[in-house]
This record gives sequence, structure tokens and C-alpha cells, in this order.
Amino acid sequence: MSGQHAVCAVEDVPHESAREFQVGDQSVVVVRFDGQFHAYLNWCPHLGIELNFMPDQFMDDDGRFLVCANHGALFEPENGHCLSGPCSGEALTAVPLEVRDDTVWVGPVGAPA
Repeated sequence: MSGQHAVCAVEDVPHESAREFQVGDQSVVVVRFDGQFHAYLNWCPHLGIELNFMPDQFMDDDGRFLVCANHGALFEPENGHCLSGPCSGEALTAVPLEVRDDTVWVGPVGAPA
């Protein structure tokens, strides 16, 4: 995968959580859920703003869904699909992700649609 960026070590993202990393001029959310890693642009399809108000606060209170702090939209961590909220039926923009040698790599990271 060309245009890749090493963003963190596997252990930097605790189980059932998400963290934010800057990749170039884009904010990327790396999610670890059910033992799998996923990455999305930190960009809510509703208003085109970042999902979080506080650093690395992306999961709902139950730790089951990604949540947009602005209007409470809930997104499935494994595919970015919006389950409820003002952008229901839409999805987060996925970023290619690969785990190699205990390092999480993402890229290439495009602009939001």
C-alpha cells in the first residue's frame, strides 16, 4: 500500500476504544473493536465537523459505538455505518489500515467526500 503512514503501535489503542492521530492535514480515528482495527476520517457526514470535543473521546458510554459529540449520531465501529442521528444511513469515510509487526499503518488518506 503506497502512501502509508505508521500512526501508532498496536498497544497504543486499548481494546474497545478509539484514538485520534494526525496524518498529514487530516485527523484519523483508529478504532480497536472485537480484536480488529479500523480507521476513519475524523469527520461526521452530518455537518462535516470532527466527531469529538475532547481528545480521544469517541466511544459511547457503553463502549459499543463511535459517537459524534455534536449531535449524538452513533456509528458502528466495524464499518462506520451510522445507526442513528441526523446522518442516519450515511457512513464515516473509511481509511485503509494495515497492522504489520505490531504497528498500525494507515493510508492513503484522502479528503472527506
